[in-house]
Amino acid sequence: MFDRLEIRVLPPGPRFPAQLRFWVNGEDVVEDAVGEGGRGPYAAVALPSGRPSPLQATGEARRLELGEPECTGGCCGFLTVAVQRFGEIVQWSDWKVPWEVGHSAMPYPPPELHFDASQYDAEVARAEADRWWQVYS
Repeated sequence: MFDRLEIRVLPPGPRFPAQLRFWVNGEDVVEDAVGEGGRGPYAAVALPSGRPSPLQATGEARRLELGEPECTGGCCGFLTVAVQRFGEIVQWSDWKVPWEVGHSAMPYPPPELHFDASQYDAEVARAEADRWWQVYS
């Protein structure tokens, strides 16, 4: 059974420009790991116009930054995961979670996740194409 990925762009707020959030099997991975006041990566960085998104999975593993706590990643660390494609499977593994400093950080990393590559690619393509958030930039 594969995990299910959904990528959402949150509108800009008083503190941050538009940012991404990642739901896996209905759970907000960023909020679960960095706490309610944290943020995901900025949409403009994770979904660059005219270039491939760093969210795209390839045969070579690369570290993807998914979020940081309210106190910033420079203080407490970032939520990161290694992303790699293995044929028809995209794997998220080797999680790094922020340190617990004044927030409710996840005390342990999430489990390794496996996505159907076609569903993963479709979700990344959908997020790349839906650029509604640019009107706020």
